[in-house]
Formats: sequence, structure tokens, C-alpha cells
Amino acid sequence: MKRFDIQSGAVFGAKMYIGGRWTSGASNEVVEVENPANEQVIATTPLGTEEDAVHAVDAAKMAQIAWAKVPAVQRGRIVRKLGELIAERNEELARLITSEQGKPLDQARGEAGATAEFLFHAADNARRIEGDILVSDNPNEEIHIRRHPYGVVVGLTAWNYPAALATRKLGPALVAGNGFVLLAHEITPLSGLYIASLAEQAGVPPGLFNVITGRGPVVGQALVQHPDTAMITMTGSNRAGREIFKAGAEGMKVLRLELGGKAPFIVLEDANIDKAVEAAMVARYTNCGQICTCNERMYLHKDIADEFLEKFVAKSAALKIGDPMQGPDMGPKVSGPEVDKVASIVNAAIAEGAEVLLEGGPLSGGDYAKGHWIAPTVLEVKNNASVVVQNEVFGPVVPAIRVDDFDHALAMANDTRFGLSAYVFTENHRRIMQTPYALKFGEIYVNRANGEQVHAFHNGWGQSGLGGEDGQYGFDGYLRKQSLYLNWE
Repeated sequence: MKRFDIQSGAVFGAKMYIGGRWTSGASNEVVEVENPANEQVIATTPLGTEEDAVHAVDAAKMAQIAWAKVPAVQRGRIVRKLGELIAERNEELARLITSEQGKPLDQARGEAGATAEFLFHAADNARRIEGDILVSDNPNEEIHIRRHPYGVVVGLTAWNYPAALATRKLGPALVAGNGFVLLAHEITPLSGLYIASLAEQAGVPPGLFNVITGRGPVVGQALVQHPDTAMITMTGSNRAGREIFKAGAEGMKVLRLELGGKAPFIVLEDANIDKAVEAAMVARYTNCGQICTCNERMYLHKDIADEFLEKFVAKSAALKIGDPMQGPDMGPKVSGPEVDKVASIVNAAIAEGAEVLLEGGPLSGGDYAKGHWIAPTVLEVKNNASVVVQNEVFGPVVPAIRVDDFDHALAMANDTRFGLSAYVFTENHRRIMQTPYALKFGEIYVNRANGEQVHAFHNGWGQSGLGGEDGQYGFDGYLRKQSLYLNWE
């Protein structure tokens, strides 16, 4: 059986990839990987240890020394080759993603495509590593601003997009000349390991790219605190981000943290209501609502709120929920604890006085006897301080609040500790131009659903993170600057 063959139904044992070798690690203990649609164990992966983390960083450090001397355009060719191999195997990777994470297969195909696109764009940046020459105040002297790789970069990824998040970080790190260690999330580790298997074929030097599996509090902590880890790029929860921030503080690590979001979805009285409803559906229910940029709270102008909610609730109730391999609108949540978390937030909101417009909640019995299923819930809320308005749900639940005007909507939207994404629907050009000045978020979608592009820039404000990913700005973050005072007297 192939290492990543999941079609036979047999449980296979995957291994970590460290120093160019596949290994079971130091502990010989394993973590089971579950299919969230049926709770079947589809694979086991090693339970990584601190010792494994040390080996991974050491391997990346040794390989990076030679890699940094390779011309950037050659580094880019290897990264592009990896992207081509992934693109050729889109269907295989997509089925793996669906099996371990639960998103519908068509959405997994989209993720597999993005997994390759992140590498293609990173490869294009190989010719964009630029510096500056400044005029000095001194005679016979120039000041050169140069860019260099950091050394070893550690990537910590979330379970909602296990393949795309990996290459989003891996591509620019390698093209910039860094070594890379990926901690694949324990719930969805197979996608990262699959990418590692293709990296061998693409010609990535042994040790340059390592994938370790295990639990964040043990392995992640060891990776972050290793003295040779220069930079940490992490996508995950706000809580996890704070822990990484603390762990990296003593060693003054460079941090790029893409954390949670609580995106406001503002619909004003002059908006195209049907277009806004469709976008709200996409932005709330894609990947079962498990996207950091999701529509997490809706602010609806009082004049159109009834019409919008009537249409939105009807479409939400009509969503097909089922086997993600069979083309549903929505698949399962990734795990049982995630279902419980979402249900607890809904119960707390109802206790606070929220009105239930669509009662969804956990599903069980029949087709839902096995798996982690939850149906959409739509609430109408009057208090902007409600738990469902202020805390990230990360599931198919959305509160709606009526607002009097644009200023009222902006004030409510900005009343949050998060600052990742926001949405505004209006046909008024003046309001559109005011939006980027008024909303305190790093990414704003005007008259469209979510979905960032590889050549743009994805970053959060406030407690939604530090740094950012994608495009030229994101790529620059994987390089550090050096000032050279060149005097020839």
C-alpha cells in the first residue's frame, strides 16, 4: 500500500520526515487520525517528542547553510517543481484533505489548487529579492541595504486548511533561502506529510524541509524555544498565539502570527440584497464556517433587515449537509469537541436573550449517527456584548444585529478585540471610500464574499495577529535586512 493510500479503508502508519528520512520518532507512540465524517481511524502518525523537535531544527540548520548559497532563481525552480507535482495530483491531495479534515470534496480541490498556487507565486518572487543603495553623508562611501534569510523558520499550521497553510509558509521561506520545519497539526497531519513526500521528488535537499507530528504544547514549545529557531510563522487561535508569543519572548524570536477573527458583515439600505445574501452564505458556511475570515456577525440596516433575514434564513435552512465526498453544501465539523464548543456558545447566547431565527445545532441519528455534524443556526441579537458577537464561533452559527445607519454599523463592527477581516455591502461610492478609514481591520471585502488572493497581503490587526502572509509584502517578511557601510578611502 502506498504511504498515503486511503482508498482501501485500511489504517496506515505514516511517519515523520526529518533530515530527509522517514522516521517513527523517539517515542514509538502514535496519534490516531480520524475521518470527521464517520469517526473512522484512517491513519496513525508518530507522537513527536522534544528530541524529535531538536533533530528537525538541527537538520534544517545544517541544510540551510548550503541552501542560502544557491542562487535564488534556482531555489525558485525547485519550489515551482514542487508546486507542479502538487498540481498534477490535485485529486489525490483533495481526497486526502477531505478524509482528514471533512470539507466537501469540491472545496478540498480548491484548497489543493491553492496549495500549488502559493508555491508558484513564491517561485516568482525569486527575482524580487531587492536591496537599496543610499547616498552617504561621508565622502567615498555608499550605504547598501541588503536582504538575507533568517536561517531556520518554524511553521505551525491550523487544521482548517492543512495543505494550503503549509505551502503558504513553506514557499516563501524556501525561496528566501531559509530552512523550514513544519509542525503538522495533530488533527490533520497527513496533508503536510504528503507535501513532504513530493518535496523529495521535486529536489528539495535533505534536511531543508522537515515535517514533524505531535502535540503543540510539547513539540511546538520545543521548536519555538530551540536556540537555532530564528523565526516562527503560525496560523491558529488567539489563545495559541499568545502562548507562542510568550514562548518566543526569551529568545527574541521573529514572530508572524495569523490568529482568530470575528469579521463583521455590514449590509446597508442601498445594497444589492440578493448579492449580499449570496456572499453572506459563502462567507459563513464554506468549510462549515471554519475559516478565520468567515462572516461571524451581521449588521443589517433596519430598513432591509427583514428582507435580508428572510432570504438568508431560507437559504441556510436549505443547505445540504452530508458525506463530504458526495457533493454536499456543508460537511462535518472537524471534531467532537469543536461541535460542543459551538453548541455552548449558542446556548449562552440564547440564555442572554438572543432570538432563534433558525434552530440548527448538533445532528445525530440516521445519516448522522457517526461523525461530527452540526446544522446552521441563525440568531437575532440586540446586545453587541453578547458572547456570540464577541467570541469567535468558527462554525455555522451567525448572529444578526439591526443598525440605524452606517455610523452605527461602524461603531458596532469596531467594538471587538479582533481585527482580521470585515465586509461592507453598499452601492454608495462615498461610503465605499470611507470604509478603509473607518474600519479597523487588516482585510476588507467590499461587495464580495471572502477569499484572499496569493499576490495580495493577508494580515490581522489588534489581537488577530502580527505580520502577515502572501504577496510581495508577505515574502519580504521571510528576509531580514542588513546595512553595509562601504567606504573605499
